[in-house]
Amino acid sequence: MGTIRFHNTRTRTKEDFVPIKLDDVRMYVCGPTVYDRAHLGNARPVVVFDTLYRLLRHAYGAEHVTYVRNFTDVDDKINTRAAASGRPISDITSETIAWYLDDMGALGVLEPSIKGRDHRKAMPRATEYIPQMVAMIEGLISSGHAYAAEGHVLFAVDSYAEYGRLSGRSVDDMIAGARVEVAPYKKNPMDFVLWKPSSDDLPGWDGPVVGGKSIGRGRPGWHIECSAMSDSLLGDHFDIHGGGNDLMFPHHENEIAQSCCAHPEGGFANVWLHNEMLQVEGKKMSKSLGNFFTVRDLLDQGVPGEVIRFVFLSTHYRKPMDWTAEKAREAEKVLRKWRGMVEGVTPGPVPEGVLSAVADDLNTAGALAELHRLAGAGDAAGLKAGAALLGLLQPELGDWADVSGAGLDGWAERLSAVRAEAMASKDFAEVDRLKTALLGAGVEVRMSKAGVELVPGPDFDAAKLEEIA
Repeated sequence: MGTIRFHNTRTRTKEDFVPIKLDDVRMYVCGPTVYDRAHLGNARPVVVFDTLYRLLRHAYGAEHVTYVRNFTDVDDKINTRAAASGRPISDITSETIAWYLDDMGALGVLEPSIKGRDHRKAMPRATEYIPQMVAMIEGLISSGHAYAAEGHVLFAVDSYAEYGRLSGRSVDDMIAGARVEVAPYKKNPMDFVLWKPSSDDLPGWDGPVVGGKSIGRGRPGWHIECSAMSDSLLGDHFDIHGGGNDLMFPHHENEIAQSCCAHPEGGFANVWLHNEMLQVEGKKMSKSLGNFFTVRDLLDQGVPGEVIRFVFLSTHYRKPMDWTAEKAREAEKVLRKWRGMVEGVTPGPVPEGVLSAVADDLNTAGALAELHRLAGAGDAAGLKAGAALLGLLQPELGDWADVSGAGLDGWAERLSAVRAEAMASKDFAEVDRLKTALLGAGVEVRMSKAGVELVPGPDFDAAKLEEIA
């Protein structure tokens, strides 16, 4: 295949992608804080980087690609949820992780893996890497990049000259534009927490050793976990780091600072990729506007996961994406049509037009346009292969589009029989009644000399079929 190119956030240019090692391509993506269901906006980076993962596997071989995505399972939001519910923190995090994997799986998302094999290790939980975090913090203290104060350990931003390079802002701009915690023990308002004390009712571990003595029981700050886990699983120099652009500052900025200071001989991540945010019907998603919903909400409302994925892929990852009900309806129509075309077809090689679009900074919108062209040309083998690269038209996602599974085969037989009787009696009242009822259930009714064909439309509601006498 041709050259893969990405827009590198850190350099603000589109660059040819050259892996550090051709047989060991490594990517880290920041995962969720596991205290509740993933909302629709949370799912966008998951689909974006799943598509990138599929591209890398296609280009270099699944056995040569490692993709790590973490779970943050120590956090104040989790502590608050546990206190309010009376449930153990471990129960909440385990349940939420299972929800997350189920919901993302419904969107056709592959689980991360270590060279195509070890999935569990590629989805590390922060609490499994506390010793590595403590060791990294101790190293930062000894090298003068961090300091202890009132039971906390803080990273000294002034000690890292390139702080702010990723986001492109000066420290003064960042202070003005961020909610900086004001604390008397900070030497600089931008210094951030690496370790903080824990009370007896909160999770806690033995803290870093400072001056030959443990700083005391506590828990890690948010940013240090990703630096420790990426270093442990990918090394101090790897290929790609990704996430939503809301993480660029402060999370990713802080990751770079602490990782580069902990391992000045390494390069941390060569390429930084950030996806834009999601809106709903042209507005920012929020509970106050009544347009906030989780992935599970949509799935339970009957929106197929493949439809959600298609809508996401219709917009370039670096552009804001607007989720609308109309886009979902149109996506469902297209996918039903394409699934009908590729049923029973053996896929060919991935068409060059699809591959070159995805390789050009994940231009999934361009790749979908190429799939439309292939469908229009009747190239079912190319359509199926190109769609697979995008995670579409996969067998595990196709049950929703199965006409027989929707129970329509029996209705087609009934309407055909009623129609035959009407042809003989010239009384079409029952035909019209059934046709109207089926249309009301969102079924497209196609009658010709060849027979009756029923196709679930975008508004298909199987429950309404049960109401038809």
